[in-house]
Amino acid sequence: MPLSAAAAMAATMTVLVAAAVPEAAASPETRREAPVGRTASVAEAVPVVDAVPAVPAAPAPSADLAHHGYVSVWGDHVAIRIRSENLGPSDVAASTVRLRFSEPLAVRQELPHGCLRSGRATVLCETGGLRSRGGARQTALDLRLAGSHDEVVVRLDTVWNGGARDADRTNDAHEVLAPATGDAYAF
Repeated sequence: MPLSAAAAMAATMTVLVAAAVPEAAASPETRREAPVGRTASVAEAVPVVDAVPAVPAAPAPSADLAHHGYVSVWGDHVAIRIRSENLGPSDVAASTVRLRFSEPLAVRQELPHGCLRSGRATVLCETGGLRSRGGARQTALDLRLAGSHDEVVVRLDTVWNGGARDADRTNDAHEVLAPATGDAYAF
């Protein structure tokens, strides 16, 4: 809420609260004595602050983030290659992609610069700024699972896009079932 709107709302609430409290219940600090033969009005009892009109917020920029790549699983290893890009129309100052795995990751793990763990089976990676139609950023992860599995489901989505509005979420949220064959499964 813009500060000017909050000030206007506070001024309105002050007048409404003062009007609802009978004068006899008012404390000596807030009650002014009315001259003899005259009753005090609400305007005299409560100072009214002139409110500044609210300024409408600027609309959020629009962007269309897209993530594509592949997942490969063998033994207790998972390799992921992500190509992140912004199809426009506005630039994005920063964005973060989330990778969630159906199986827990090994506790000790070396992650690439810009990535961090966010739970037993989740990794977050920043993609940096993405210019509108300005080329893609590559992210490569080679991870180990807590054990060997026949298959792993990887869910990938954008969790931060710099505050831009993305009307097309179909190209930045994916779910891939990757059997442990060593083959590359595209998303």
